[in-house]
Amino acid sequence: MVNLVHALPDPPIGGDQGRELAKQELKKQIYHRDDPSVLSRMLTTIKNWLDSLFRTVQNPGRSGGGGIIALIIILLVLVALIVFVWWWMRKRNAKSGRDALLGEKVMAASDHRSLAERLADEGRYAEAIRERLRAIARDLEERAILDPRPGRTADELAGEAGRALPELASALADGVRVFDDVWYGERPGTAEGYELLTGLEERVRTTKPRPLDASAPAPAPAGFGRPE
Repeated sequence: MVNLVHALPDPPIGGDQGRELAKQELKKQIYHRDDPSVLSRMLTTIKNWLDSLFRTVQNPGRSGGGGIIALIIILLVLVALIVFVWWWMRKRNAKSGRDALLGEKVMAASDHRSLAERLADEGRYAEAIRERLRAIARDLEERAILDPRPGRTADELAGEAGRALPELASALADGVRVFDDVWYGERPGTAEGYELLTGLEERVRTTKPRPLDASAPAPAPAGFGRPE
């Protein structure tokens, strides 16, 4: 006996069902291979928005008071862009500054010390803190406790000096942390921070190094180190 249910034709697709099927079909990836990316669409939207603002400014008669508002918005956007570029360049320069504690100009430890004192007298504590730390680095090199190395960073100085002067390892870490907070953490230099570096520099000058074992790795002071 013939199955009459299977023999009947499929019912026609209604308008709502057809639209839903077409919508589901168009969602397939094959139809969107050449679509612009999200970033591209965003940039296009911003460009069109700015173009409309410029057109409003150029035709103030047609927009009434909208031309002034559009001009103010454009100026605010330009100011925001300038501030962003300035912030990005400052961050980039600060990051590159980590690559070398000592500058290209070779100075004696006593010269760094004298410069630090003058800067502190002028209230320029951030620069004074840096010069005190540079005096520490140069003093250790002059006494052959550390090998001269132009690219040495402040963090590397604390690790290497802490190995040679283990009793000062924690104090060296604290001193470098003050330096990092001021120069890379954008905190203001203070008289207290400068006094800490001054006391550390005096202790380093009067402390005799422990004989080094060249095969031993440099220990990291407790609590020292900051993630990049």
